[in-house]
Amino acid sequence: MKVSLDDYRAVSPPGSIDILRRMAEKLRSRKVLRISAHRKGTGVAEMLERHTPLLQELGVDARWEVIQGGEGFQAACQALYNLLQGEEDRFTEEMFQQYVQTNRENARGLPLETDVVVIHDHQAAPLVDARPQEGRWVWRCHLDVARPQRKAWAMLRQFVVKYDAAVFSLPKFAQRLPIPQFLIYPSIDPLSEKNRELSTGEIRSTLDRLGIPADKPILLQVSRFHRFKDPVGVIEAYRIAKKQNDCRLVLAGSPAEGEAGRRILAEMELAAGGDPDVHIVQLPESAEIEINALQRAAAIVIQKSTREGFGLMVAEAMWKGKPVIGGFAGGITAQLIYEVTGYTVNSVEGCAYRIRTLLNNPDLAAKMGEDAREFARHHFLITRNLGDYLALLTTLLR
Repeated sequence: MKVSLDDYRAVSPPGSIDILRRMAEKLRSRKVLRISAHRKGTGVAEMLERHTPLLQELGVDARWEVIQGGEGFQAACQALYNLLQGEEDRFTEEMFQQYVQTNRENARGLPLETDVVVIHDHQAAPLVDARPQEGRWVWRCHLDVARPQRKAWAMLRQFVVKYDAAVFSLPKFAQRLPIPQFLIYPSIDPLSEKNRELSTGEIRSTLDRLGIPADKPILLQVSRFHRFKDPVGVIEAYRIAKKQNDCRLVLAGSPAEGEAGRRILAEMELAAGGDPDVHIVQLPESAEIEINALQRAAAIVIQKSTREGFGLMVAEAMWKGKPVIGGFAGGITAQLIYEVTGYTVNSVEGCAYRIRTLLNNPDLAAKMGEDAREFARHHFLITRNLGDYLALLTTLLR
C-alpha cells in the first residue's frame, strides 16, 4: 500500500509532518544514495523500503541500492556478523579477500557520484575504497559492536575510519573512532502491515488460522528462536506464573539458521513438554499480519533477551498499547521506562513475578499500555527517524 507523508498526520506527534517539510527545504534535489545487503527480510531493509519514497516526496533525490554476492561472500558476512557481536566464529584470509573483492565488483555498477552515500552495516563497508573525490560518506551501524572479537573489529575498522561520519543506534553500541559519530534510534512504521490498525475480525481470524484460542490471557514473545532471546527462560517464567494465573504462552518466530537453530527449537519443545497452552509458532519473515494480530491479541508482550541489538519488537508492541517485560539488554532499556511503560528483568523468577503483577492488576496493565503507546509515538516512529536523517544530511552538507 502506497502511503504519503500526510497519511502520518493522524499517528505522529502534532506538527511533525510540517517540521519535516521545512527541514527538507535545504535538501531539495540533493542526491542521497543508501546501500545495504538485503532487499527483504531484515529490519534494515524494511526501514529503507519505507524511508526512500518518503524522502523522495520531501524533494530529496533518494535512491536505495543493494549489493550482490555469492555463497562465499554471504558466508564471510555471516561470520563477520557473529564476530562483531562477540561470538566465536571462523574468518579466514580467503574469506576476507572474498569480502573485499565482492565489494570491488559491486562498486563498478553503483552510482557513487552523489552528494551523500550512506552504507548500512558491515557487508558493504569496503565500498568506501571506491569513493569518488566529491561527496560525503557515512557508515550506519545497526549492530552492537561494543564488545566485538578484537581481530574482527580491527579488520572492519580499517574501512570505517575512511568515512566522514558514523551513526550508531545507542551510545553503548559504539567504538572509539577518529571521525564524528551520531546517534539515531531505529524506528517502526505505524502504517506498515506489521503495525497498522487491525479489526477485531482480522485478529480473531488470524488466531484461528494459527490454532491459538483466545479463551485466556496470552503471553507473547516474537523473536528468532535463538539462545540470546532466551525462549526456554520464557517458558520457565510462564510455568511459574501459571501456578497462580491461568494463561497461554505463544512463542512466535523462526529458528536461527543451522544446527544451533535446530538445537534451540528442540530445547523449546522439550521445555514445553506437550503443554497445550504453550504454542510454538514458526512463521516466515513475511508474516507481518500474523505478528501484528498476535501482538494485538496479547495481554503481555515479553522480550526476555539476554543479548540484543536495538530490539524494535519492543517498540512494535508498545505502539499497540501493550505493557512489555524485557530483558536488561541492548536497546530494550532505551525503550522501556521501568514501571511506566513496562518492566526490565534479569531472571526467570523476575519475569514470572512481573507477569503475575500485570495479570493481577489489569488497570495497571492498561495504563502502562497507554503510556507505552505515547512513548513510542514520540520516540520510535518513522517520522522521528526521518527528522534525524534530515538533520544528519544537513549537517554533513553544511
